[in-house]
This record gives sequence, C-alpha cells and structure tokens, in this order.
Amino acid sequence: MKQTRLAWSGIGSGGARRTGTSPSATTSGGRGRLALSEAADVGVFAWTGVDRFGRKTGGEMLGPSSAAVRDALRRQGIAPRRVHRKRQAKRPGWWRGSRVGSADVALFSRQMATMMRAGVPLVRAFDVVAKSARNPRLVAVIHALRQNIAEGASLTSALAEFPAVFDSLYVNLIGVGERSGALEPMLERIATYQERTQSTRRKLVKAMTYPCVVVLAAAVVTMLLLIHVVPQFETVFAGVGADLPGFTRFVIGLSDNMRAQWPMLLGGVAGFVVGYTILNRRSARFRDIRDRCVLRLPVAGQIVVKAAVARFARTLTTSLSAGMPLVDALRAVVGTTGNVVYAKAIERLRDEVATGQPLAASMRDCQVFPHMIVQMVAIGEEAGSLDDMLARSATHYESLLDAAVDSLTALVEPLLMAILGVVVGGLVVAMYLPVFQLGTAFGG
Repeated sequence: MKQTRLAWSGIGSGGARRTGTSPSATTSGGRGRLALSEAADVGVFAWTGVDRFGRKTGGEMLGPSSAAVRDALRRQGIAPRRVHRKRQAKRPGWWRGSRVGSADVALFSRQMATMMRAGVPLVRAFDVVAKSARNPRLVAVIHALRQNIAEGASLTSALAEFPAVFDSLYVNLIGVGERSGALEPMLERIATYQERTQSTRRKLVKAMTYPCVVVLAAAVVTMLLLIHVVPQFETVFAGVGADLPGFTRFVIGLSDNMRAQWPMLLGGVAGFVVGYTILNRRSARFRDIRDRCVLRLPVAGQIVVKAAVARFARTLTTSLSAGMPLVDALRAVVGTTGNVVYAKAIERLRDEVATGQPLAASMRDCQVFPHMIVQMVAIGEEAGSLDDMLARSATHYESLLDAAVDSLTALVEPLLMAILGVVVGGLVVAMYLPVFQLGTAFGG
C-alpha cells in the first residue's frame, strides 16, 4: 500500500493535489481557509483508502476532525476506509501547546518582523517561523495563514480568520500597514508593543502571585500540622491525665473539628472555585463587581490601576502612531486593559469622542483615570501631539508600576513571613506548653 502525506487543497471538488511537505491545516471551499474553532482542535489523522485508480493508499493529514479529513480525501479523489486521530508523543513542555497565548503571538510578530526586514518573502517567512514555533496549535495556524496568502488572500483577511489568536487591534494595525505599504515597520511596531505589554502583564502577575503562594503555603502547613501532628500530641497528653492549658485545648479542638469536617471543608473550597469560575464566565455583573472591588484594595488596587492605565496609553499610542482614527483606536483598546471598569470607561470615551467631545474632557468625566494622564492628554490634544504625550504617559506609568511591584514585594515578604511564623510557631507553642508545665511541676 502506498503511503502518502496529503495536504488540504482547498480547491473544491475540481481536482486533487498532493504534496510531500508538511500538510497545511485549511478547510475546503474557496481558498480553503481554516475556521478558528477548527484550528483550536486541529490534529494529525492517519488514514487508509483507495484512490481513483483502485490502488490502496494511506498517509497522514492535519485536520479538525475525522469527518473533515474524510471530506478532504474525497475531494482529492480518494475513497477513505479508515481515519483515526494519532496520539501525539508528549515532550517536555507539551502542556504549553494547549492554546496560543499572547507570548506566542508576541514572539511570532517579532520573528515575522525580523524576516521581512531581512528581505524574506512573506510566504517563505511563514515557513521559517513555523519551523521554529514550539506551540503545535500556532504551527497549524501559521500553515493555514501561509496557504491562504499563497492562494491570493491578503495578510489582514488571513489573520481575521483567527480572532482568538489575533485580536481586532492586531488585525486593524496590520490592515493599516498593508494599505500604507509599510507592513515591515508596522510588524516591528506591533512586536515592540506586544513585548512591552507582556512585560507589564508579567509585573502584574508577579505582584499578585507571590502573596498568594505564601498564603497558600501557610494554609497547607497549618492544615498538615492540625491533621497529622496535633493528634500525636493529643494521644500523649491523654495518657498523662493532667489539665491542659486553655490554648492547647483550643488547638486540639480545632484539630478535631478539622479532621471530622475535612470533607465539608474540601467540598466548600471546590464549590467556591467552581462557582467563581461559572460566574466569571457567564455573569458580566459579577465581573464588574469583582473588578470594582479589586480597584478599592489598599495596595493591590493601585497596582491594578497603574497597569490598566499603562496598557491603555501604550495601546492607544501604538494605534494612533499607525495612523488609525481616534474612534477606531479607542474601539480596539477596549479589551486590552484587563479590567471591566476601564473597558466600560473606554467604551464611553469612544461614544463621546465620536460625537465630537475632546478625549481629555471625556476621560475627566469618567473619573477612573488618574489626574496626570488626563492632563497629559489635554496638552497633547492642544499641541497636536496626542500620540507623543500618550507614549510619555505609558512610559511613566510603566515605571510607576515597576516601583509599585518592587515596593509591594519588599513590604509583603517580611509581613507574610511574620504571619507564617506566628501561625506555625503558635501551634508549636500550644503543643509544647503542657510539656513545659509538667517539667516545671516535676522540678518544683
């Protein structure tokens, strides 16, 4: 039986096409573009069948489902007999390929900008970038983009096929670059913007992750002591028959309750996590209340504000510098701040600016933007250099975010260590307090 590795042709039923290269992941019809939902689940399928000459054949094909692969084979003149998804060998870091993240897109943008600056044709650049990509789903998307462009599609329309990978801001900026004939500098600008946005996101994650990890570690250590260590001391104390100090009795009672009710506690934690996940996905009101509460937190709230303002200013200056109208730029900025409160505020800005109101006045009316950036925007509007003032504001708030994260880490680290020491030390003292009392009694 002849083994063949087929690519999706995307030429309808009017003929067949085979290739010995790695298959691209596109669907049938028109130019054979791959829909986003299919790209997210694309896999390798092994197949066997009979070609138009009656010969048994087989091979592998990328596709979103076995039914789609069967359809593609029939369009290429092959009657499929058996089609099944191949198991992919797990490699180090294989779990990272579960989705195409913003870091993957940022690296893709930088690599494409480098290829184009070196004079590499666009289709060839996709080949080179696909070979270096480690995320298998991103590789599938790149193959689809390459085939669409090779068949005559514009880069903008090809990217628009994958809105969960390339957001509206990305597609709009690429469209501006293509229309102005400045695709290479636009890719450079997008790559720089994404790298700075990634840096801001990492700082925000760092500020929030460290306290959570320490608190979780303290909770786990406390539970282990209460469940496994305290009962051992309780057995020893029961054999002595002496009255225990009140603090020791309290800790032993807490241990007994935790051991008796741990299924209920575990169920409560699981229910909280599940309920939070469901509400976060389905309830816009819940997300709004959550983000408003986050903004009111004493220290973390200010960090979130600085991060949201920095993202807003950086994204808006990138869009305006690319030549996008202000209203379109604001429309693209809505989903970039990472906070529902600021997203609603930017939607209000867009509507008011569309009616002719100055941006600075609209920002002042929203009452969620710091006074400094409002003043910078007002100066930029008056001087006709709004993008420059926004760039300066973005740099300023990114530096403020750096300082705030460093200050929070310096403040929280000793505080959490002290809390952890008090909790664990208190449990230890509670268990050894009767021993000290017995030693004193025997000594007396």
